Amino acid sequence: MTRAIVARAPTRLDFGGGWTDVPPYTEREGGAVCSLAITRYATATAALDERAARRAGAGALSDDPLTAAALRRAGIPGAVAHVTIDFPAGAGLGGSSACGVALAGALAMLRGVALAPNELAALSRETEVEDLGVAGGYQDHYAATYGGALLLGFAECASVEALALPGTSAVDLVRRSVLLYTGESRLSATTVAAVRDAYLAGEPRTVAALARIKTLAGEMAAALRAGDIDALGGLVGEHWVHQRALHPTITTPKIDAIAERAGRAGALGMKALGASGGGCVLAIAREGREEELSAAIAPLGQALDFAIDWDGFQVVAVLDEHHSDGLVP
Repeated sequence: MTRAIVARAPTRLDFGGGWTDVPPYTEREGGAVCSLAITRYATATAALDERAARRAGAGALSDDPLTAAALRRAGIPGAVAHVTIDFPAGAGLGGSSACGVALAGALAMLRGVALAPNELAALSRETEVEDLGVAGGYQDHYAATYGGALLLGFAECASVEALALPGTSAVDLVRRSVLLYTGESRLSATTVAAVRDAYLAGEPRTVAALARIKTLAGEMAAALRAGDIDALGGLVGEHWVHQRALHPTITTPKIDAIAERAGRAGALGMKALGASGGGCVLAIAREGREEELSAAIAPLGQALDFAIDWDGFQVVAVLDEHHSDGLVP
């Protein structure tokens, strides 16, 4: 039998609330994250045999740990899998979780099972945390699964609110945003573990910063519901103040230089994405100063174009024995 599934999952911009989605904070305080899925994707191919995978366009089959873990979880005899990305690795865009969601979803469909979004997000995180020992949070898996603009809540169970952006605010948000890859790699798990340990120790600055970061996520969601990009930009700027206070490695000299240039060029706010220590930064421009902002920070990194992904996880193609001459979308 010849069968292959090709599926994709988006990465995300985390406007605010990151770090509060990491246990034990979620269990003790409840976390909140405001995020936006973007059109930078992880694409997974899962197949019952290598020939089907190659015909589906997988190229060389990968033996990376995440793919191997997803295959073990799926438990499909003879299955193979491969994942490709169209974003820089270690960019702070939730890329590893997008890979995990794409792989888990493709392998489930290969078994003939369509997982509910919350089930897919949970499976992806379990694979990353339990099988690979990654000290990560919840938000990235949900953003990759659901897509769109989200307010996520994490306590005893996850809550997902899809945020509608009124009028032209979705277009305006993308137009006024600059996403810049610094070219610096980072190991997020180390920083996440350090912040978690400081919280557990009751370090006052960490506890206070996390509390405000959680509140800011809700305020950002309100700004998005109102289509108020100016308010969102200001909140992003405040978030960065508290975010960088969590640990010395969250910022770098290059990120500080980007922030300084962005402020002079009309940015309402700027923050590093993900656990930082490198990766990408997001800056939101004042109306009419988008080009000035982009030109000011462009020399310090690689600008990444994006649009909003409203779909989340999707199966984009199927190859089976009934359609052996090609892919069936």
